Amino acid sequence: MGVFLFIVLCSVASDKGIMLEPDRPFLRVKIFERAELECCYKNAVNNGIWVKRLSSGQTEPVNLSEEVFQNYSKSNGKQCGFLTLTNAKLNDTGMYQCHFINTTVYTHGTYLQVFKPIEKTISLSESTKNKILTAEGVLLLLCVVIPSASLLFKSKKQNRLEMKKMKQEEENIYQGLNLEDCCTTYDQIERSQTQSQYQDVCTAMEEREEILEKP
Repeated sequence: MGVFLFIVLCSVASDKGIMLEPDRPFLRVKIFERAELECCYKNAVNNGIWVKRLSSGQTEPVNLSEEVFQNYSKSNGKQCGFLTLTNAKLNDTGMYQCHFINTTVYTHGTYLQVFKPIEKTISLSESTKNKILTAEGVLLLLCVVIPSASLLFKSKKQNRLEMKKMKQEEENIYQGLNLEDCCTTYDQIERSQTQSQYQDVCTAMEEREEILEKP
């Protein structure tokens, strides 16, 4: 659509003998700053007047004042019109073109955007910013160290519980045993072994004596 409009404007301009120069397509300025628009052309009988194109597609002349004014220059057969806004406002945003009186010729135009920068909600000095960054670094370090220390502490606690449990199991093995009974049983076993040895010796002696008495 834009290319088609450009071709139509160029053809109309050629019919009237006016040759349009390329315009700056886009200009962005901060609110309350200076904005300068320019349109250049050749073979124009009269200078173009600045108009603002509305959203409906129609145009309206730019209201001139002390803060909004236009001027013209001519050199080497090329004419240029300038529109200066010394104190741009948000409602100045729009499409600006030069229009030649008694014709339907408009320059390609420049879209002006006036913006309001985001203001700082909190104004901080450099020293305050450095302190905030230092505090963030300390908090980040704590976020790393504290969980690690907690895991290490839990691991040690778990190991202690396991060792305690093993010790309790060992104690439970000997819990039902009576040491006096164990000692009595041991003594009986020892005595029986000793007596059997003595009996064997005596029996052997008696047998030998019987053998010796028989001629």
